This record gives sequence, structure tokens and C-alpha cells, in this order.
Amino acid sequence: MSARPEQTPVPTGPRAERKRLDIVRAARTLFLRDGFAVGMDAIAAEAGVSKVTVYNHFGSKEALFTAVVTGALDEPLGDEDTASALAALAEAEDLRGAFVDAASAWVRAVRDNPDVIALRNLVLAEQHRFPELGAAWQAHGPTGHHPAVTQALKALNDKGRLAVPDIETALIQLYSLLVFPHLVFSHYGTALDDVSTRRLITHGVDMFLEYYTPKRPFSALTRRRGWSGFPSRPGPGASGA
Repeated sequence: MSARPEQTPVPTGPRAERKRLDIVRAARTLFLRDGFAVGMDAIAAEAGVSKVTVYNHFGSKEALFTAVVTGALDEPLGDEDTASALAALAEAEDLRGAFVDAASAWVRAVRDNPDVIALRNLVLAEQHRFPELGAAWQAHGPTGHHPAVTQALKALNDKGRLAVPDIETALIQLYSLLVFPHLVFSHYGTALDDVSTRRLITHGVDMFLEYYTPKRPFSALTRRRGWSGFPSRPGPGASGA
């Protein structure tokens, strides 16, 4: 694993933040062009900083790559439409409608950002040669990769709109329902059409809300009437007449 020889404090302040962004942009360009094997010298030169500065900010190439991919994954969530839709979820009168809108904005932003798919495919292509890359990615955790969605789920849970005891698991489930199908299809050089995308979004939201919406306890009157919450179905062999 490539790493700086001595542990030093991560630089802070406006100037340091500008350098950090320059390093991430340069690394993103070179990782996409040359893969994970690109040298830290080349990244430093592309960013216009010294190699020591790169290590001071990130500590290792694995950490830098994780920052690059995380930034790319968060870009769709920083899109104005997506960010607004996520922020409005907890207060939405029509939670399902608002959830479908937020999910649609998220998926649309991912589909329109080719770097997200390219970097994800790069992780798959490189992890057999650089197993430490997968370890660094896993250590960052799902909630670290999608903080905006994480905050939206926490807000919904805190307000009692949803009952989500494990935010990380719920985030993986939501990501799998909405975004992951597009990444799988892109890996094979194809894409889901708009009709399939819309169906996956609406059905995925319905499945997610069905599982995480708090279940209301039956009242005494409901129990006396024998209502179960589901329409009655004829038993086996019952006539439909």
C-alpha cells in the first residue's frame, strides 16, 4: 500500500481546501485515463502541487481514490433538483409522491453523469490487482458514500415518518432498488430504457415504504370486527361466483 512515510496533521483552511480540490480533480482525470496504477508523482504534477502535499492531504493513493469515487457518487446528490427533493422528504405531505420525485432526481443525475459509472467500473476492474482498494472502499462505509441520502433517512426516522432501526442497511437496500440496476447494465455496455427506469423507481419506492412505514397497532374495535388490514381472499376451491 502506498502511503506517506510520516503521519502529519491534515492541512486545513481555505487555501488547503483549494489545494485539496485541485488534487481530487487531477486524480479523477488521471484515474479515469490511466487506471489505479497511475503514480502519485503524475497526480501531483497534474494538480500543480508537490507529492508531499498530496500525501499530507490524503495519506495514501487508496485514500485519494476513495475520495475521488466518493466525490463522484455525491455529485448527483449535490444536484439542485436532487438536493431539494431529499431535503423536502421529511416535511412532505404526500411522502410517496415526494419520495418518487427524489428517487427520480437521484437516478436521473446518476444516469447523466458518465464519470460515476466509469469510476465504479474502474473499482471493479482494478480491485483484483489492488485488493487494498476494495478494503479502503469498504472501510468508508455506505453512509459515508451517500451522506445526503443518509441524512434524509435519519430525518424521516426522527420524525416518525419511517421506522428505520438500521440506516446503513436501509441505505444499501434503497441504493440497490434505485441505482444499482443502472450500474449493472452499464457494466455490460448497455442501459435501461425510460419505461423500465420509471417502473423500477415507482416499484422500488413502494417496496421501501411498505417495509419501513410504521405499522399502526390494531384498535380494539378493529380486532372485534376481525379486520386484518388485507382484503379477504377465497380459500382453495372456493367458487368465484
